[in-house]
Amino acid sequence: MNLVFFLEERSAKEMLKGLLPRVLTPSVDVTYIVFEGKHDMEKNIVRRLRRWNRDSIFVVLRDQDHDDCRVVKSRLRKKCDDAGRPECIVRIACRELESWYFGDLDAVEKGLGLSNLVKHEKKRKYRNPDDIAAPAKELSRLTDDRYQKLLGSRAIGRELSLRDNRSRSFTVFLDTLRRLCPTPQST
Repeated sequence: MNLVFFLEERSAKEMLKGLLPRVLTPSVDVTYIVFEGKHDMEKNIVRRLRRWNRDSIFVVLRDQDHDDCRVVKSRLRKKCDDAGRPECIVRIACRELESWYFGDLDAVEKGLGLSNLVKHEKKRKYRNPDDIAAPAKELSRLTDDRYQKLLGSRAIGRELSLRDNRSRSFTVFLDTLRRLCPTPQST
């Protein structure tokens, strides 16, 4: 089985490289197609999908940012349909990929070698990670600039809990992967 991810940016790839080995069996081949941001993705995804010859499962992952997630998802679904790939799965990280990290501040602590971040999960501002307005900026602030997009995503992806993440969009993404592919026993 080949699973192809169409990603908005490199930080998503780095996070997935740490996360997926704990979610998928080794029999699943993973390919990453990384764009240079959401505009590049939306401009070029139809052409890239049309070129893909192999029988694969496609997952498009994009940040919501400040857009309406339903509009973003609908626009990406239409692009997949236009490419002749109506079977593509579109998932939106609400608001940003870093919302998923706020859903598991223990993973952020472990990945970045920090302490005392988990206590922030109880603060009203962080209770619902998908509602944080600018999670990347907020995570950088909360970690005294220790969080950097690529290196941070690489380190945190290996630590993200497969069971206890408070981000609904992360949980939906993970559930999708589990339905698509056989999974090993995970912790």
